[in-house]
Amino acid sequence: MLAAGTVVVITGASSGIGRAVGLAFAHRGARLVLAARSAEALSQVARECTAAHPQAEAVAVPADVTDADAMTGLADTALARYGRVDVWVNAAGVGVLGRLDAVPPADVLRSWEVNVLGTLHGARAALRVMRGQGRGVLIDVSSVLGGAVTAPYMGAYAAAKAALVVLDEVMRQELIISGDHDVAVCTVLPAGVDTPFFQHSANHTGRRVRTLPAVATPERVARAVLHTAARPRARVVVGPGARLLPWAHALAPGLVRGLIRRRTEHGYLGAPGTAPVTTGTLYAPSGATAAVSGDRHAAARTAARRAFALAAAGAVGARFIAARSRTRVRTGSPTHVRIRPRARVGIGSPTHVRIRPRVRVGIGSPTRVRMRPHIPARRLSRRR
Repeated sequence: MLAAGTVVVITGASSGIGRAVGLAFAHRGARLVLAARSAEALSQVARECTAAHPQAEAVAVPADVTDADAMTGLADTALARYGRVDVWVNAAGVGVLGRLDAVPPADVLRSWEVNVLGTLHGARAALRVMRGQGRGVLIDVSSVLGGAVTAPYMGAYAAAKAALVVLDEVMRQELIISGDHDVAVCTVLPAGVDTPFFQHSANHTGRRVRTLPAVATPERVARAVLHTAARPRARVVVGPGARLLPWAHALAPGLVRGLIRRRTEHGYLGAPGTAPVTTGTLYAPSGATAAVSGDRHAAARTAARRAFALAAAGAVGARFIAARSRTRVRTGSPTHVRIRPRARVGIGSPTHVRIRPRVRVGIGSPTRVRMRPHIPARRLSRRR
């Protein structure tokens, strides 16, 4: 459990996972430095965080993660205001939908600048402070998509999230080499999350996103980030199927790719012409559309999945109890007994028989006795 007064810097804090993470830390009395491009939305988040707990504090710092100097200034703001940085969460990210040969190169480049270089700029600013103070936790929000599996029309995004997994692993190795053992680098890999991600994504498919796979709530991901900050781990997966999917992909990659491909093409996306081509929030802040949730009813869907799992478990338990009750012995019914004795016989000596019966009870079966004597060879040789 994190102590009240923990100093936390969060990028991408105006919307989605970053906003949920800020509120979660605030409810525990953390002191926050929040960064995002949307100044007005960010100020609203800071007010919500300050009101969440008597000891919570929050300062809004409008900044673009693609600007390395802005990330350095963000760290300096945290130091000037609170004197240290305990936790740094890189949650800023943008998405691009479209075939890799159809998405404009400028949009691919911009998405990598935000998702990869933006995270790297934040990590460099955080590590400079944490190495100086001798401790700290850096948490980068990656994704199961890219970090473990891939999907069509999401190539630019998946490549960026895969890059974060590699960058974090390298940073961990370098911290060990430099002797900074109290500085942790953690990668959080959510599965589908109910945020405004698809509303904010650039869309070059011309197709509307009409449904999504099982999704987690942003609050669930935020709880995973809090637990990771309190007990750092190298990689943390969170969300429906987040643990199963990488294992299934490792065991049967062709099958999993085929399922994802067909589901994406025929389930998640609408018909051509159902959505305009847009650049989303690649070049402009989210502004008034900034929010925690994407209105995909993740909480209700999670409750439904859990109710189904409980019902299934109850049905299995009822069938097991019924099967056990049918095998009980009725009074007065014939039984059969199967005995497997172990006998040790010596010539000229009394016979010792040790019986360990195994009883199998049935109805209308004759009794069977099976003997397996054992005569030691040493006694035979002695008598001769």
